[in-house]
Amino acid sequence: MSWRASSGLRSWLLQRLTALYIVVFLAVFAFVWGGQTITFESWRAWVAHPAANIALLLFVFALLMHAWIGGRDVVIDYVKSASTRYVLLIVFALGLGIMGLWTLRILLLAGTG
Repeated sequence: MSWRASSGLRSWLLQRLTALYIVVFLAVFAFVWGGQTITFESWRAWVAHPAANIALLLFVFALLMHAWIGGRDVVIDYVKSASTRYVLLIVFALGLGIMGLWTLRILLLAGTG
């Protein structure tokens, strides 16, 4: 097995690890909030806790990384034109980056208030 970037093993493993974190986070979230009505005030109080804020930031990062790897693989596998492939990958990366920055802004604002 090779860890070279072009081998695909790194992407495969990263995809599985991010999926594992996403599932564990959602299970813990469902356990903590199970059956309760989530209001903005209760969510904001939860996010203000440093451990929850870090776990949520890691969740968003894992979700974006998981989406990038999956979307990139689909584009590389099914889009044959190199120029179209690059444009799609750039648009996809920009979209994920904007979503990540937007989420970071929301979490920072919620955690400070």
